[in-house]
Amino acid sequence: MAVLRGWVASWACPRGTLEPLILQQFQLSKCDIPDAVHEVEKWLPRLHALVVGPGLGRDDALLKNVKGILEASKARAIPIIIDADGLWLIAQQPALIQGYQKAVLTPNHMEFIRLCEAVLRDPVDGSDRRGAVLRLSQALGNVTVVQKGEQDVISDGKQVLECSLQGSNRRCGGQGDLLSGSLGVLVHWALHAGPEKTNGFSPLLVAAFGACSLTRQCNHQAFQKHGRSTTTTTMIAEIGPAFSKLFET
Repeated sequence: MAVLRGWVASWACPRGTLEPLILQQFQLSKCDIPDAVHEVEKWLPRLHALVVGPGLGRDDALLKNVKGILEASKARAIPIIIDADGLWLIAQQPALIQGYQKAVLTPNHMEFIRLCEAVLRDPVDGSDRRGAVLRLSQALGNVTVVQKGEQDVISDGKQVLECSLQGSNRRCGGQGDLLSGSLGVLVHWALHAGPEKTNGFSPLLVAAFGACSLTRQCNHQAFQKHGRSTTTTTMIAEIGPAFSKLFET
């Protein structure tokens, strides 16, 4: 793990930015805006990565527009991080990201089960998490999958990593948003650096390991200060110190 942290640190630079985009500001859930996807497409040239899912909801009209945005983003080869309700959409229509190797899915236990049932058509073997994550990634065409849990299991369909950095016994609501957001930044940095700096590992695999490590370190540091009162807000306050501890020392 220390070696992987070194690889993360070697390409962690402040060049990348992530443009926040709140879909609701375009009123995408309203059917009377036929050019909603076109409005969002105007933003795409400014994006280094797109995070889809946190706070999204499952409104049919909204999800229809999200599908259009995903297709437009893929056409521009923009890295896409999918979490929360975005994963629900993918479980309904896996073809949306089939074979798109600049996508990263970040399911929790239940989201992972839904994806496996939709894609593999088989029950999940809970005794072999590494194998299950590997098979799901392969079935999706080597899309990177991060199954969150006591240990985070990550696979690009070729290799499997586990992140078991100490966090705490307190998992906060919204903690996954911190993971997906930081992953968007780290994926851009990793792709910008190129595979020659990841020593044979996929840049997305290393980025995912870095984001899992950062989230766990934030959780650990926040818990040391706040105990059971820890929230995602107090975790966010630890991003700077946690990043420095993991990747700059």
